[in-house]
Amino acid sequence: APREYRPTRSRLRLSIEDGGTLVAETAPAPDREIADAQGREVLPGVPVRGEDDPPTGDESVDEAFDGLGSTFDFWWDAYQRNSLDGAGGALLATVHYGRDYDNAFWNGERMVFGDGDGEVFTGFTNSLTVIAHELAHGVIEDEGGLLYRGQSGALNESIADVFGALAEQHHLGQTAAEASWLIGGEIFTDAVQGRALRSLAAPGTAYDDDVLGKDPQPAHMSDYVQTRDDNGGVHINSGIPNRAFYLAATALGGHAWERAGFIWYRTLTGGDLTSTADFTAFAHATLAAAAAEYGEESEEVDAVRAAWTGVGVIADGRFSSNPGQ
Repeated sequence: APREYRPTRSRLRLSIEDGGTLVAETAPAPDREIADAQGREVLPGVPVRGEDDPPTGDESVDEAFDGLGSTFDFWWDAYQRNSLDGAGGALLATVHYGRDYDNAFWNGERMVFGDGDGEVFTGFTNSLTVIAHELAHGVIEDEGGLLYRGQSGALNESIADVFGALAEQHHLGQTAAEASWLIGGEIFTDAVQGRALRSLAAPGTAYDDDVLGKDPQPAHMSDYVQTRDDNGGVHINSGIPNRAFYLAATALGGHAWERAGFIWYRTLTGGDLTSTADFTAFAHATLAAAAAEYGEESEEVDAVRAAWTGVGVIADGRFSSNPGQ
């Protein structure tokens, strides 16, 4: 169906090119609106801050506003994608959802943030990786989606983690070597024995707590979890493709969104990924995307191939980006 037309907001941005030349350019601007659910589980809530409004003094409102903006900037600066839908769509969020609500989620239209129970979780607006992860689900959905069950569902979660991590790295200007590679590193209270919800660098090590238990994510196909829970383990087995991206990104070095992230983005948006893709199909698609962009014999293809081999998705290094080989 054709997209609804809406005027695109824009802003003047200044940058310094190599050599010290100051350059002015017009770039898209986000269109944000934050609502307050006021402790109820009813959406959208009461609008409290729009794009042109000043900070409210409500920490959750202002953190959500800033996090949406940082995520918008990431998608535009890294991939010239204008908002989640690529067409300047509004970024909507609701804060203060429910009482002691221990979650944040994308409902297909907006970001929704709980305040946490104060014992295990603090407010979920504290974490840019959480905000960007949930918004990435909107991008995935816009590009055709991945069935939220089994390996395709785990890929859905993993891709959201990848771009959640990259959005934070972009915001902080970090290289792959400098980054923490953690998702939700700011939302545990001090009482929790853990660093974050998930670790892309070392799945299975993010937390080990008396209340939460131990991080169940595997980092290799040899430890793949067969379960009916969690839609077939979508938040568990996502550790495997997460680790593959980390391996590719750190092998290539530099800013991870520039090459490894670009390959994952091209894979997601290229039009060839089916909604039921499994890990092997996605690995094949990333190799094809790397070869198309950088060449069959490139270091990018080698890094992606080694990454998928390293997590056991590809049996050996002879896996080709060409299915006929």
